[in-house]
Amino acid sequence: MNGNWMRVSPAELARAKDDLDWAYDLVRAAMDGEDDRVGGTGKAWHAFDFLLDRRGIELPIVVGAEAIVETPEADPDDDEYVEDLAHDWGYGSPRYLTAEQVAAANALLGALTEQDLSRGVDQAELERADIYPMVWDRPDQLSWVTHHLPYAQRFFAAAATDGDAVICWLD
Repeated sequence: MNGNWMRVSPAELARAKDDLDWAYDLVRAAMDGEDDRVGGTGKAWHAFDFLLDRRGIELPIVVGAEAIVETPEADPDDDEYVEDLAHDWGYGSPRYLTAEQVAAANALLGALTEQDLSRGVDQAELERADIYPMVWDRPDQLSWVTHHLPYAQRFFAAAATDGDAVICWLD
């Protein structure tokens, strides 16, 4: 399970909200190429999100704040539920951060260091919280998570500079 991001212009985000199949094709093409608008935290997504939350960052930078597709609770035997599965990009439907939320994320991330992110955290805390992936019994796994911070800072700084929104998904 990997956490992914793609920078998109506000116009591309508007189109994605109207045509999720188009957005999926856009993301797949970008992932298949050398497009620097695609990135993420890989398998560290849940732990990275946990550490940000622990620092008091309420903006869901890793998984997105807004739903692209509303997926109401439905019975698996219901046709509506089956239709919702068509919007699943791996582990649910994609979400997004608006350009304004990206600017806020950039400011929040830019104020952190890797040491800030892990300060006061014990790996056993992540294990108790069932944070994916369950590797917290191995030494030095926090540094594996925190080393994603400089990349996230560069990614969100570039997105904020360009006025981009960010589509977020798990696959």
